[in-house]
Amino acid sequence: MDPWDFNLRHLRAFVKTFELGTLLAASRAVHISQPALTQGLVRLEDQLNVRLFDRQSDGMVPTQAGHLLAPRAAAALELIRSPKVTHAQVRAFVALARGGSYAEASAATGLAKASLHRAVADLEASLGMRLAKRRGRGVELTNAGKAAARRYRIAHAELAAAIDEIRQLLGQRAGQLSIGAMPLCRARVLPSSIVAFQDRNPGSQIFVAEGSHVELIEPLRDGDLDFLIGALRDPPPGPDLVQAPLFNDRPVILARSSHPLAQKAEAVTLEDVAAFEWCVPQKGVPLRDRWEAMFDEIGIACPRVRVECGSVITIRQILMKTDCLTLLSPDQVKVELEAGWLTVLANAPETLTRTIGLTYREGWRPTRLQSEFIDTLKGISTQDILFV
Repeated sequence: MDPWDFNLRHLRAFVKTFELGTLLAASRAVHISQPALTQGLVRLEDQLNVRLFDRQSDGMVPTQAGHLLAPRAAAALELIRSPKVTHAQVRAFVALARGGSYAEASAATGLAKASLHRAVADLEASLGMRLAKRRGRGVELTNAGKAAARRYRIAHAELAAAIDEIRQLLGQRAGQLSIGAMPLCRARVLPSSIVAFQDRNPGSQIFVAEGSHVELIEPLRDGDLDFLIGALRDPPPGPDLVQAPLFNDRPVILARSSHPLAQKAEAVTLEDVAAFEWCVPQKGVPLRDRWEAMFDEIGIACPRVRVECGSVITIRQILMKTDCLTLLSPDQVKVELEAGWLTVLANAPETLTRTIGLTYREGWRPTRLQSEFIDTLKGISTQDILFV
């Protein structure tokens, strides 16, 4: 089920019943009749196919499912903020924010454009602020609209996690994860973790979004991704995000196995590699900054960059056909090294060591399954890391 199938009034009634322990106290707190509150709780239980409370003479005792739902429902309602907002309004506005136009929102939801217009207008009236304005054939969110869209998306993630946990409790589904994968983790750490994790949780679903830090950080902030894995940033990306280290990675200088420097009898120096062209990422990427620093620290001018590229596959093919060099983690080219296609000419200086880890939202509470996957990542991260 979609989290926006929940009636927000029913969720508020549930949270107050959980907090106060009786139907009478909860009905007074949310300003609805006790029969209406009871009906709302029954509706929630029907949607989740589980009992949320045991009805006893002295009050309402939450079940295990109730304890799973309560903190996430409370967090979602805090993000939604206004008790005047309805689930239909939020669904319409989030679809509009994602699609960028009423036509796209209509296609995504199956709702008529007129219904979407009305729901968004009602939401703006409820909040007393403008959330979107027309721009050509689409719409542009105002600053208030952007902030609201992000809060609603994270609220959706909280409720989706609650649904997932309750379904796991009932044995109906093994759960799902959405992971943002930056380049460094894709070769060994992430795929090895996925295989090991799914061996223990064969019914789990894992969605991997590949991209750079710049491409993935906003989907993480929006709640579309559970966490990112890759090189941590210094300085950190902001107070709304947390970085947690997994392991340290020291890049190496790579070339094709038949490269002239591969035949050098003595150790390859930075002076040697400065005489060749390089394939490195574009400026602003941490690895590019470290590459430039590698030469700056010993007073050598940076070599000519023949190709700016962040794709390991593309770099590999260029290296195999030219005398170009590159700087990468040995983890990223483990297969190529084992196959003898590429060779390590030298380690990068120790000062270029970077920390690989997780990035997630401040206040994020992983589900049991997400926590188990992170534990798997930690275990895999300490195994077989290749240093030369």
